[in-house]
Amino acid sequence: MQKENQHYNIQPADRLASVSEYYFSRKLKEVAKMNAEGKDVISLGIGSPDMPPSEETINVLCENARKADAHGYQPTVGIPELRKAMADWYKRWYNVDLDPATEIQPLIGSKEGILHVTLALVNPGDQVLVPNPGYPTYTSLNKILGSEIVNYNLREDNHWQPDFDELEKMDLSRVKIMWTNYPNMPTGANATMELYEKLVDFARHHNIVIVNDNPYSFILNHKPISILNVPGAKECCIEFNSMSKSHNMPGWRVGMLATNATFVQWILKIKSNIDSGTFRPMQLAAAQAYRNSAEWHEEANINVYSRRRKLAEEIMTTLGCTFDPDQVGMFLWGKIPESYTDVEDLTEKVLHEARVFITPGFIFGSNGKRYIRISLCAKEGKLAEALKRIKAIF
Repeated sequence: MQKENQHYNIQPADRLASVSEYYFSRKLKEVAKMNAEGKDVISLGIGSPDMPPSEETINVLCENARKADAHGYQPTVGIPELRKAMADWYKRWYNVDLDPATEIQPLIGSKEGILHVTLALVNPGDQVLVPNPGYPTYTSLNKILGSEIVNYNLREDNHWQPDFDELEKMDLSRVKIMWTNYPNMPTGANATMELYEKLVDFARHHNIVIVNDNPYSFILNHKPISILNVPGAKECCIEFNSMSKSHNMPGWRVGMLATNATFVQWILKIKSNIDSGTFRPMQLAAAQAYRNSAEWHEEANINVYSRRRKLAEEIMTTLGCTFDPDQVGMFLWGKIPESYTDVEDLTEKVLHEARVFITPGFIFGSNGKRYIRISLCAKEGKLAEALKRIKAIF
């Protein structure tokens, strides 16, 4: 029997040493503490839409949640109604044909997709290409899973696109996946068919799988496109899409991936051993959301964000930052003035003196260290108040 004073010494897994707590998780604790002290911080950090889904979506959820037989386990592959809605949505908006039975896998978000795709395709020690700057989870999850991270540069002078000449000079023999994200976060660089064609050619030439994360194609963007528009792309590409941004459903955790049937089966083999299917009423409601009208999208994804974007641009100008007015997506990315040695000199001043939280670009990689990102996921009144506070200290 163990003595009461015997030291109990459990150590965490070694993999925890390779990652730290997510920046926003840490920083929002600080913001919460400031708010608890009565400081009323306006957060322009996170890309979490603050508007509701369509009324029809909520109605379908509520109607089906009341049914006695709606609460059981669901198939990991997703219910047929949802898969068909996803395929119809891809055809309607991207003009991409997908077989709902074999070429689509519903997900509980892109983070889950990153995990499952990596587990299905990458062995520990294999290399993956990760954009710099880029979504931090591409790096953190691949580190946890034992992939070797190889960063590739995105730079403003190249329109935040991969430098293919630079990539061709690299040893790519151990690379399994190239993570891409267009329209891009954090930079707002839009997708183009020319870029997607280059990526598909690059993948074929080097026997690499391109995984394109595409949740922002509807936000401030009148012509959404998919990498799967490129002929033959399904053979070498996987595309993530999400309802979080374009359908105002971040808390629902409903997304998808689209690719060839073989990749779907490999990913399903992993997913089916990790989680079960999503709540059936939620899947039926998501299927309804995929049928949202063009008018709904115009108002929710263009008009609302256009008004907010004007205020965000005023904030950038007040801070002395420069930005590309052609950006799309739900953020505004700007370059800080040369007078600041470090981006946090600016963001911490704004946080503690104006009580406005904006994101320093270094969290997305070293190529973001001279940039800031402003989220458009705040009501116009909040953005106007943030602008007023910032003007008061500059």
